[in-house]
Amino acid sequence: MTAEPTVRITRARGETIGVVLLLHGGKAESREPSSPWHTSVLRLRPFARAIARKVRRDGVAVWSLRYRVRGWNGAEASPVADARWALDRIREEHGDVPVVLVGHSMGGRTALQVADDPAVVGVVGLAPWLPAGERRPALGSTRLLIVHGTADKWTDPRASEAYVEAVRAEGVPATYVPMRGHGHFMLRRAGEWKRLTSEFVCLCFNERVKPNR
Repeated sequence: MTAEPTVRITRARGETIGVVLLLHGGKAESREPSSPWHTSVLRLRPFARAIARKVRRDGVAVWSLRYRVRGWNGAEASPVADARWALDRIREEHGDVPVVLVGHSMGGRTALQVADDPAVVGVVGLAPWLPAGERRPALGSTRLLIVHGTADKWTDPRASEAYVEAVRAEGVPATYVPMRGHGHFMLRRAGEWKRLTSEFVCLCFNERVKPNR
């Protein structure tokens, strides 16, 4: 296991007024070190580029986290500690800037577990892994978007829809977008997944980012 996680950063132009933190997927159980060449890591690279094209000129940096190991690993919840590490690094470098989390699969589960961090203003869950009975941190006014393929055989779109319904009942500004006939890996109409994510990121940063650029 490596000593700590790593981040790949696309810097903002000028002063950094916000950060998008991307969290990749993984496996239920694995202590194999994460590699930059694992498919789960590479899958979010196009999202990082698409988001950066929208926001970096307006002062928003894009950070892509790579976990220490590939697995969730039961109660250890390995990527959660790594995501909190990354949020602390963002604070050290940029102060109390707002952060939007974007996570796929296990990364979506991770994002929702750290969404109670005071810096987080928005969360995008892409086909997130949301097991029943897990702790659900209070989101308050944090915006939430979950996008899930209705034909996903790896994670459950019904769990995603139920999650959104539950947090909406608590007053959270949450949206569920079903991608009809899509599977888990965001391969069909990939541009639509990226568009929904990028526009939501812009919405979270409000007037400081122009979503129609």
